Amino acid sequence: MKISSWNVNSVRARITNILNYLKTSKPDILLIQEIKTEEKNFPFSDFTNLGYESHIFGQKSYNGVAFLSKINIDKIDLKFFKDKNNQSRIIVGNIKNKSKIITLINIYVPNGNPIGTEKYEYKKYWYNSFIKEIRKTLEKNKNIIIGGDFNVIPEEIDVYDYKKYENDALFKLEIRKKFRELINLGFQDIYRHFNKDVQEYTFWDYMAGSWQKNYGMRIDHFLVSNNLLDNIKNVNIDKKPRSKIKPSDHTPIELELN
Repeated sequence: MKISSWNVNSVRARITNILNYLKTSKPDILLIQEIKTEEKNFPFSDFTNLGYESHIFGQKSYNGVAFLSKINIDKIDLKFFKDKNNQSRIIVGNIKNKSKIITLINIYVPNGNPIGTEKYEYKKYWYNSFIKEIRKTLEKNKNIIIGGDFNVIPEEIDVYDYKKYENDALFKLEIRKKFRELINLGFQDIYRHFNKDVQEYTFWDYMAGSWQKNYGMRIDHFLVSNNLLDNIKNVNIDKKPRSKIKPSDHTPIELELN
């Protein structure tokens, strides 16, 4: 089973690239973030034509998350925790892999910039609320995969020049500690688990030739509960979609289960 995650930065603006990715990469499930549309404007039929069922939690012009899936996802939950800002940032469902029921969680964490503002406070609140809910979820099911845009650069190796980001909400120590707190509940940052010292990115800004210069950062992640580590065959960052015409500024990260 192949599960991919991709912040598409507008599902309608990137529809051609998304459909091409589904045709060539053939994930069983694609988690998408920042779909930037309400349900009524979501391109369901484009995905149905390729055999994908869509489960979405949309919002007009901003945020929004969705599952595109060839396999059954049940117990879809759009209210994982009460978001004080009522933003569409998390969708949860259950999938079956052999005899295991896996809780699959697709997230789009607030960016939080600039620090010292309400946006930064909201990011801290969001992480605290999410961590609290994950604790409860682990009591019910130890098999959890969290994927999405975490808007956190975990370590110095995960950005082209960490010194530039010391006062950025993506690399602020306080936020990195939240990411670590989440991992310490019983997860592995699965990309780093398989690639100890590799410097690879999932995001390149549109500005100043960042893609061409490889001025990137790794902010899109899969966290896999320790219970499932033996089920993970491979993890990969597919850079090809970032080089296409009208690309998202993010690229997919892919997880393969036995």
